[in-house]
Amino acid sequence: MRIALVHDMLTQYGGAEKVLKAIADIYPKAPIFTLIYNEKKLGHIFSKQRVKPSFLQKLPFAKSKFQCYLPLMPSAIENYDFKNFDLIISSASALTKGVITSPSALHICYCHTPTRYLWLESQNYIDGLKYNKLIKLIIKLYLPHLRIWDSLTASRVDKFVANSYNVKKRIKKFYNRDSFVIYPPVDVKNFFVSKKNKGYFLIGGRMVPYKKFDIAIRAFNKLNIPLKIFGTGPDYKLLKRKANKNIEFLGFIKEEDKPKLYSEARAFLYPQEEDFGITLIEAMASGVPVIAYKFGGAVESVNEGVSGEFFLEQTWESLAEKIVNFDDNKYNRYEIAKSVQKFSKENFKKRMKDFIEANINHLKNK
Repeated sequence: MRIALVHDMLTQYGGAEKVLKAIADIYPKAPIFTLIYNEKKLGHIFSKQRVKPSFLQKLPFAKSKFQCYLPLMPSAIENYDFKNFDLIISSASALTKGVITSPSALHICYCHTPTRYLWLESQNYIDGLKYNKLIKLIIKLYLPHLRIWDSLTASRVDKFVANSYNVKKRIKKFYNRDSFVIYPPVDVKNFFVSKKNKGYFLIGGRMVPYKKFDIAIRAFNKLNIPLKIFGTGPDYKLLKRKANKNIEFLGFIKEEDKPKLYSEARAFLYPQEEDFGITLIEAMASGVPVIAYKFGGAVESVNEGVSGEFFLEQTWESLAEKIVNFDDNKYNRYEIAKSVQKFSKENFKKRMKDFIEANINHLKNK
């Protein structure tokens, strides 16, 4: 059986790319098709010999200004040649599920979310683009057309896998398709519970508007207690300018340095609404209680009173009130770490492989 993997873009290493890496480990001989590939950033994870980028790769500034080529992306995706493949597994948070396969092939899509900038936050996406007003207007006018294409191409998928029940609902709402839930892989074995609690609160990830780091900064500016922030992104400089001296920006943190940083925190903050939330799992795998906004994937992973607690309004006041009343002494850190072992990479690989093989057998028996 010939197998192909497809991913939107390989330009950064985040949660979606960790999912792809785990699937690629299950099928080590399968080539990986993608719109754009940044070998400098990801060559050590996905080798050049294995990755098959689209024609967009050869266009000027494709790696840094890829939004300019949004109108060409459907054509690039439909231009992949899958006629000799029996199984296509797409890892999609944007348009990748729109690949065209042969009638006899099985297409399984692991959906991180229906395309965010089409269905959930179009205006925020436009506002966040670092282009002039004319280019932003052109992209904005094109989005309705792309939304129609995205909706129609959902029918090209034989089976959807959702990364959470939160995303399962979105797939049903926007694509009118059922899906099977398999949570993303997290390297829970890499994290440990520390006996040291250094008293700082922690938040981290990619610094973009929907992550709501700004409300954490406003809360801690008022409270004047230690907050550490790790990560980079478009909003890094803006957020740093807003922060008082009690807030420390750590920038990019290597994967091997994260366990210690997590484990010595008093609590991990999660003010955003996410599809699932891998940093949340990493914090709990370190035995650290979390304070999370009670929406999205956090509701599925945080056991209130056991591994953390929720605030109900996405405002700095609501978060600050929760922090003021937070008592980390009531939490058993070993119990917190135990509660997230089900999200392990090994469990993900087994469930994905079982699901795929069951559907291959079903197809053969038709």
